[in-house]
Amino acid sequence: MAKDNDSTPSTKYGKGQAAQRLNQVSSHITPDKQVSLKTKTKSTGSRLPADHSDVLGQLSTLRKIAATPNLESRGYIRQKQAGKLWVRERIEQLLDPGSFQEIGSVSGTVTWKKTSPMREKPVSFTPSNNVQGAGTLRGRKVLLTADDFSIRSGHADGSTAGKTVYVEKLAFALKIPVVKLVDGSSGGGSVTTIRKEGWSYLPYVTPFSHAIKQLNQGIPNLGAVVGPAIGLGAARVVSCHFSVMAADIGALFNAGPKVVEGATFEEGLGFQDLGGPVVHCTNGTIDNLAANEAECFEQLRTILSYLPNSGSDAPPVIHSDDPESREDLTLRSIIPRRQARMYNPRTIITSVVDRDSWFEIGALWGRSAIGGLARLAGRPVGIISLNCEVNGGALDAAGSQKLTRLLKMCDVMNIPILQFIDVPGYAIGTVAERTATMRWGVELAKTYFTTTTPIFNVITRRAFGVAGGVMIGSRDPVMQVAWPSGQWGSLPLDGGIEVGHRHELREAEKKGKKEERYNELEEEYMRLMNPVRTANAFGVEEIIDPKDTRQVCCEWVTHVYDVLMKDRLADRACGKIHPSFA
Repeated sequence: MAKDNDSTPSTKYGKGQAAQRLNQVSSHITPDKQVSLKTKTKSTGSRLPADHSDVLGQLSTLRKIAATPNLESRGYIRQKQAGKLWVRERIEQLLDPGSFQEIGSVSGTVTWKKTSPMREKPVSFTPSNNVQGAGTLRGRKVLLTADDFSIRSGHADGSTAGKTVYVEKLAFALKIPVVKLVDGSSGGGSVTTIRKEGWSYLPYVTPFSHAIKQLNQGIPNLGAVVGPAIGLGAARVVSCHFSVMAADIGALFNAGPKVVEGATFEEGLGFQDLGGPVVHCTNGTIDNLAANEAECFEQLRTILSYLPNSGSDAPPVIHSDDPESREDLTLRSIIPRRQARMYNPRTIITSVVDRDSWFEIGALWGRSAIGGLARLAGRPVGIISLNCEVNGGALDAAGSQKLTRLLKMCDVMNIPILQFIDVPGYAIGTVAERTATMRWGVELAKTYFTTTTPIFNVITRRAFGVAGGVMIGSRDPVMQVAWPSGQWGSLPLDGGIEVGHRHELREAEKKGKKEERYNELEEEYMRLMNPVRTANAFGVEEIIDPKDTRQVCCEWVTHVYDVLMKDRLADRACGKIHPSFA
């Protein structure tokens, strides 16, 4: 028995069997070491590695190819010649360093070569031309989708079906902001797809239904045009809450120059002629203009800092070193005593809000109105102002469209709005009528009365007509103050006196005293329109010293965030209110 107990593995199993068994045990303990070739039998030579190193190696190879630009590729060369960053360079510059986690990292077209009965290796790989994943922007987690124009110009036949749809669904499920860098058709088709598949497909736009849900849920959708945005790509970036175009390389159109030439016979069009920044950053298709890609990325970072992850959250509050009680004596004299004179309304905005927090949206279009985001006491607010330097401040069709869009965005993002009111009414005249000013003015009115985000008014000068009534009266009770320079009524005096005293002035004209009588009436109305008289009748709640405007506004917004915001979020959670952007 003792002899049996002292038996060695070699005597019990035989030398070959013992060595093989020992090797098997060793491979489990140290899986990185391959089984010795000497101990392999014919049956084990075709076995796959226990540690799946073959699959891991394939993944590593494909990922390396995808992350390495092909310097000899015609598409890559064209990308660089156009002065554009490669897609992965864009991701590195936009996101926080090292934060990108790709989704679908090896999606694409692979050619495989069989190396043994159970093994194969990739010999060529064309990655999907739509790179997607998650990362952080200044610490905020976002989902990112970016086109690789160097592969099939961003067309669908260079992408992988389902990637775009998946990320749109993921953003809605996780309530994470989405950033879209558009440089191509973003999954739009090419006629070559018909030849490749052998049949022609119906052009469903599956991602849109999920994107619309995000827009209405207040999940930030931010888009940048960093190349030619064509067809579906153009639609995807335009449908965002905020969009920006790089001036040096951006363009956007329903169809490219060659398609346009065939359909409309407009020849010789370039990308910039057809849909460059001069076209789309001045007509409202794209919100903002940036000098280049780097500035596009900075605008995306900036606007995200004002927005919540979704409408179920409050906007992010930051610490502000700007005193809430800060006074500005220059505001007392910024409004000219002579009503016909103009001033720079942006001076008022930047004086009242936290220093360096003003971010304007749509500065190049709808210029009769001014809109954007800022902070008061570190709390995000939407800013609305009229622009007396354009059309005398009369609200035109484009201005109404711009304010409608901003109101809806603030509503779905739970951002309260501060308004500086100086509006003589809707624009009038033949141009105003031909551009459907009243139609868009009524759309703006409907938006004011269907949104529910809190609004605070500072009436700096004029509030006349339907436009004035809509802007100041959409909340009950109104929250507002007026400046000593305030004037209001159904019509401005210019023109109003002519209409209201037509017969009297006609009789005075017969006597050669029309101008004299007009001046008398004007002086009388100016005296009666003293804002103090309105305050005497409680027609306006309070008139404040303009220097105190910041303090008053900070007190209001602090109350909104500390008290009203909780109720608003609860109302959204239980379905009592349903903000809508789309």
